[in-house]
Amino acid sequence: MTTAKIHADIGGRRGTIKEQNILYNYTWWALILGAGTRDGADATLFDKILEGKIPATVVYEDALCLAFRDISPVAPTHVILIPKRRDGLTQLQFATAEHKQVLGHMLAVAVPAIAAKEGLNSYRLVVNDGAEACQSVFHLHMHIIGGKKLSWPPGA
Repeated sequence: MTTAKIHADIGGRRGTIKEQNILYNYTWWALILGAGTRDGADATLFDKILEGKIPATVVYEDALCLAFRDISPVAPTHVILIPKRRDGLTQLQFATAEHKQVLGHMLAVAVPAIAAKEGLNSYRLVVNDGAEACQSVFHLHMHIIGGKKLSWPPGA
């Protein structure tokens, strides 16, 4: 059976299963529909951190994301937050509706938890999107920067 046939078969049943209330978490189907598809981009420094091949000072981890201290901090607190599964998210501009769960989780769950753990009352959240915006690692990531008064504009 081809991947396309499997996707079509599962996709056709998705609504029926949801309507019958057999599946309480619709997101589960998104994982199945993505099965067998791979992110074709080369492994990055962040992938190697996730694999444990490169050490990092982890400050937060849950099922969807990992946060660790930046090795070249620009402020007393400078944490990098990444999704554990890249799934094509090399840059924010490549985000699709399928990424809304992980992106929402990063913004609404992980960032506030990290800020609280780090004792930040205010902070800057930065996403560099592309080489011209100074993105150097092409695995979507957010910089959580704080612990001092920050200036404006940042890096303009």
